[in-house]
Amino acid sequence: MTDTVIAPPDGTAPAPASGPASGAASGAGRELFRRPVFLLTGGCIFLLLLVAAAPGLFAGWFGHGDPTVCDLGHSAGGPTAGHPFGYDVQGCDLYANVIHGAGASLGVGLLATGCGLAVALVLGCLAGMAGRIVDSVIARVTDVFLGFPFLLGAIVVLNSVTTRDVPTVAGVLALFGWPTMTRVVRASVRSVREADYVMMARSLGASQWHITVRHILPNALTPVLVLATITVGGVIVAESALTFLGVGLQPPSISWGLQLAGAQNSFQTHPHLLIFPGLFLSFTVFVLITFGDTVRDALDPRGR
Repeated sequence: MTDTVIAPPDGTAPAPASGPASGAASGAGRELFRRPVFLLTGGCIFLLLLVAAAPGLFAGWFGHGDPTVCDLGHSAGGPTAGHPFGYDVQGCDLYANVIHGAGASLGVGLLATGCGLAVALVLGCLAGMAGRIVDSVIARVTDVFLGFPFLLGAIVVLNSVTTRDVPTVAGVLALFGWPTMTRVVRASVRSVREADYVMMARSLGASQWHITVRHILPNALTPVLVLATITVGGVIVAESALTFLGVGLQPPSISWGLQLAGAQNSFQTHPHLLIFPGLFLSFTVFVLITFGDTVRDALDPRGR
């Protein structure tokens, strides 16, 4: 389906109507909101983001709500009245720590994915729209980074830095996370750039920048945004794994990975130290991946 072109009466160059993405997007949006899984997972994600942004609203539901107030007399104590998750090895309230840990874990996932997505959009558009030389150079650089195993590369880099806080860990994970998204952006851009509405805009004298921003990016974003949603869950798991191995976040940061790392020596005798942070981590990753899969299925015309 091509755009409808209406020539203005003043003789200026006609402007094509917005591409077919507008109708497809509205139809996909209606399809999404008819899916209970999308609404349920979207609500869970909103709640998790609220917990991460304002943990104080939730941490005080049980106990004192302060993860830094500890009593060694309660070290590794199990769940009790007012403390449903029990205590960690330092005697701190585990429920408060799990709630406050959402901020660092989700922060790393969102920041790393956002940085990787920004790099992927720039390089993917250049590779898809520029000439063969630029495309070849970007492809070779992408191949170099893809040659490093994700976790192994992150371990090597994190071992060489002295401070491992949320921005540092997120930056390292973004360093090894952008190549896959770049390939998706490049493939999407190359599939869209020969569409009828793009050719029409080009024939009317629109600049390359205008064509890319106005016509190509809006129609090529869907696959990479779905991938980015799923990637957030993978990054959260990677951060937890790196922290468990001792090369991720460091105290005084509070994250689910740090809580799992602290439980590794005593989870057999005090399983609650592992169960509750692990449940929150697993639930968050499950919700993010399910949300991304639902969006992908709804936006894929072959699935409808």
